[in-house]
Amino acid sequence: MYQNFTKRDDSAMELLDALCSMPNARSVVELSLSPNFKHQYPSVYKAIAAAGWKEVGLPALIGQYLAPPKERSYWLFGVDGTPQKRQFAYTLSDRGYVYYPNPVGCNKPITIGHEYSTVALLPELGPQMAKSWVVPLSTRRASTDDDKELVGAEQINALLDDPELPWYEELAVDVGDSRYSKPAYLHAVHQDHADLVTIAKVRSNRTLYHYLAPPEEKPTHRPAFKGKAFKLHDPDTHTQPDETLVLKLEPQKKRREHKVLIEVWEDMTMSGKNKPKRIPMENYPFRLVRITCFDQDGNEVYSKPWWLIVVGQRRQELSLEDVYRSYTSRSRLEHFFRFGKQKLLLNAYQTPETEREENWWRVVHLAYLMLWMALPLTQHLPRPWERNLPEHKRKIITPAIVQRDFSRLISQFGSPAKDPKPRGKSPGRKKGFHLPPRGRHPVVYKGST
Repeated sequence: MYQNFTKRDDSAMELLDALCSMPNARSVVELSLSPNFKHQYPSVYKAIAAAGWKEVGLPALIGQYLAPPKERSYWLFGVDGTPQKRQFAYTLSDRGYVYYPNPVGCNKPITIGHEYSTVALLPELGPQMAKSWVVPLSTRRASTDDDKELVGAEQINALLDDPELPWYEELAVDVGDSRYSKPAYLHAVHQDHADLVTIAKVRSNRTLYHYLAPPEEKPTHRPAFKGKAFKLHDPDTHTQPDETLVLKLEPQKKRREHKVLIEVWEDMTMSGKNKPKRIPMENYPFRLVRITCFDQDGNEVYSKPWWLIVVGQRRQELSLEDVYRSYTSRSRLEHFFRFGKQKLLLNAYQTPETEREENWWRVVHLAYLMLWMALPLTQHLPRPWERNLPEHKRKIITPAIVQRDFSRLISQFGSPAKDPKPRGKSPGRKKGFHLPPRGRHPVVYKGST
């Protein structure tokens, strides 16, 4: 990693070491107080601005260290977006209205800021690995001109098209929430990837259709591909499922689910799109899966069942249990975002420069990747009041525990960064020099005019 920095490589490496070993930092500049950051505090900002973070590719760094899956027959990826709240950054460019959960029920769940898309590998977990571990592979800001889901599609395509990565031309599965069940996303990721299977949630008010196979003889007109309507919210339109599976889950302290009923309907389809360009959804038939969770008393855990679609030419290679296990693994991305914002200052960098904000998101993803690489060397060091907790008795290693032990690893193995050398005092700005005020940018509103 160190040799990939183009400028300020020493301060950039020390910044990563400080971020990985200082879980109690409340601001980015406070990282300069870490013993692992030997430069002065202005070097924090200079490293973020000029180290060439965009050229440091996460997949190229980590690809050779990723073991192929053993329990699964496929590589599992997760894609999701998260907001960067910047409603008072008036000089920050390209701010828009983004989704942001609001605890006050009468308010709309939106804020002003940026939206970032992240793709991560959801690896198989070892016996002492916490269930929250992911391997971040790509992060990118979705501009106000971009379709947020298509940004995720471009990230998925870039990962699958790289022949140097271990999952090239192997079966891969990506999981996403209901935003990634739209035709534009499905067409973007599946038109060139026969080895990809997408598992996405669909809203319970959608109308899907039974798929009509094209006739053997070439018709004189466009054949119909949509059969009888299947309205998810209307049980009268539901046909008998093609397959049913009941899973009994092992009891856990925080798990309410005791039994899971999985039902599947084969060969379903949805309406395509004609604008701004045609999206032929007849080329992408899918499996429709309904998942209903029950507690120990036989009551439904959730008010509505989950509706999932399984899209891809190799979708039949996934069992119903694979579909359920893969989709529930998607929650690990939520743990990653929460840990990044609480412990790695993911959304704490208050800068008026959009490019530097993007650099900081790459810094945090690199820091998390360093924590994942340090996982096998970490010593389990619970706090005194945590020693009797069940997860600590089993010595489960979480990202927070690795961050707590990272300073010890740095002291043992050292850092490739060279010690700073005094260069004399800078002459500074000339007397009477005044910086011009920064330009203010309006908030971009994407709505009907």
